[in-house]
Amino acid sequence: MASKPGILTAWPWKPLGSFKYMILAPWAIHGTYQFISKGAGERDTSYFLVLPFLLARLLHNQIWISYSRHRTAKGNNRIVDRGIEFEQVDRESNWDDQILLNGILFYVSHMIIPQASHLPLWRTDGVIITVLIHASVVEFLYYWLHRALHHHFLYSRYHSHHHSSIVTEPISSVIHPFAEHVAYFMLFAIPMFTTLFVRTASMVSLTGYILCIDFMNNLGHCNFELIPYWLFTIFPPLKYLMYTPSYHSLHHTQFRTNYSLFMPLYDYIYGTVDQALDSTYERSLRREEDSPDVVHLTHLTTPESIYHLRLGFASLASHPHSPKWYMWIMWPLTLTSVVWTWIYGHSFILERNAFKKLKLQSWVIPRYNFQYLLQWRREAINALIEEAILDANKKGVKVLTLGLLNQGEELNTNGELYIQKHKDLRTKLVDGSSLAVAVVLHSIPKGTGQVLLKGNLNKLSYAIAHALCARDIQVNVASKDEHEKLKRSLNGKYRGNLILSRTFSQEIWLVGDGIAEEEQKKAPKGTLFIPFSQFPPKQIRKDCLYHSTPAMTIPRSFDNLHSCENWLPRRVMSAWRVAGIVHALEGWNVNECGIMMFDIEKAWEASLQHGFRPLALPPM
Repeated sequence: MASKPGILTAWPWKPLGSFKYMILAPWAIHGTYQFISKGAGERDTSYFLVLPFLLARLLHNQIWISYSRHRTAKGNNRIVDRGIEFEQVDRESNWDDQILLNGILFYVSHMIIPQASHLPLWRTDGVIITVLIHASVVEFLYYWLHRALHHHFLYSRYHSHHHSSIVTEPISSVIHPFAEHVAYFMLFAIPMFTTLFVRTASMVSLTGYILCIDFMNNLGHCNFELIPYWLFTIFPPLKYLMYTPSYHSLHHTQFRTNYSLFMPLYDYIYGTVDQALDSTYERSLRREEDSPDVVHLTHLTTPESIYHLRLGFASLASHPHSPKWYMWIMWPLTLTSVVWTWIYGHSFILERNAFKKLKLQSWVIPRYNFQYLLQWRREAINALIEEAILDANKKGVKVLTLGLLNQGEELNTNGELYIQKHKDLRTKLVDGSSLAVAVVLHSIPKGTGQVLLKGNLNKLSYAIAHALCARDIQVNVASKDEHEKLKRSLNGKYRGNLILSRTFSQEIWLVGDGIAEEEQKKAPKGTLFIPFSQFPPKQIRKDCLYHSTPAMTIPRSFDNLHSCENWLPRRVMSAWRVAGIVHALEGWNVNECGIMMFDIEKAWEASLQHGFRPLALPPM
């Protein structure tokens, strides 16, 4: 929102929330009905195609968002290094409002302007007129409108909302107050209405003009340079006719230069070109891909999780992952993404962060949970993980953490497989189990005398049982087989604190993978479930408390974090991921994987010293 919001700042349909799309429903239904019911000679194809055109614009913009986020995470050709925060994502979450506005105006224009009906597919003269009017009229008027919007009166009431995004994303281009968008549409309507009134308009000239505006807007705000230098060498006048991402990025960092829309010509004429333009452009072109210090290697979870990634839908990625009923509408795209991930045989960069002096990245193995559970897929998945580890080692990565199922005991013995196979690895592998255990132990309320340990036994459950028994806390297990396994691993003097119990009366349950719903139903009212698993248990009890999976709140100085890690809240990070960061900050020159456990308290104290904090208990 602008610092002093003016009139017509808010969008008229804001109170409708997600139901705002219903505004277009009557026209969309009417256009579809006419197209189906009328004969070939009577159909108004241009009227029917408005809705598909709007959907194409949504897809076009989303492709730019995903591609830009991937490129800026890699780092090559990045222009501005500063990070993006959740506040910017929230502010820019209504980027589709301008498409909704355009749709309404297209439909209304079709109703009141006779020349807008039954448009031909192509007319050369209409395309030429559109180009000439844009270059000579629209660009000139936009330049002076833009300069006026930077006057303190209009800037504080309208345009400051757009400039709140210092580091831009493609869709930052359309984040303006409602009144400002109306002014822009009046400008862009000049060539469109002109061609309509002189009867030279065509479907290609109108839709192509809007798509070109979308393309250039996204290009200018993508925050990475992609216009090659040789293009300006071959045709030098091009620098007056087409801007670059560096050109417009300077406008967002300097504010008082580079006012032009897409053609820098008017900035050159009126002397408002930024003096750092050439150096910024050349430096961005030369910039190489980032070399991170720490890499967190994760993977996809469900087919729909691809939308919740940072490279997916920003509004979904900025909130904890939870099922959405409307995702079934996306099934064709979801199926396409599943096929793509099946074919794509390499990890990809998801996001970059910075903390203190460390450069951080998250990489994703393009495989889903169910694939990790298939025994015949384990070798192929291990090959993908191994390739990512070797790539990280080649890039000089100090620490790589194995997230989620990438550290499975049955898959690779908690990462030990790679250590044994590549004894000369300089990159240290961390499974984060020590800090995960510490988080679980410190999540247990003070004064607790006994707990129930449920779920499949693994490295964490053994370590938790050992630590609790050593602290004279009674650990109850319901399975005789599990009781015997844990008892054999315990020091003799602590075995008395390990109890075989089938009463299920304990009010603190430490739960791992494999806990059944029927077992949860046996817990007394008010039980606190504390997971030690990578994935949270299904919450079926409304009268009980469920703690988060092992995680910690990150410091405010942690930069460029604007997406949630799976189901975790904002600015909360899994203990396994935090462990790798702390490992690198402390400079521990050891691997933390396999059957061996790192010093639990040492990992906990180090994480606190670096500003990571435990999560509070959930409210009842």
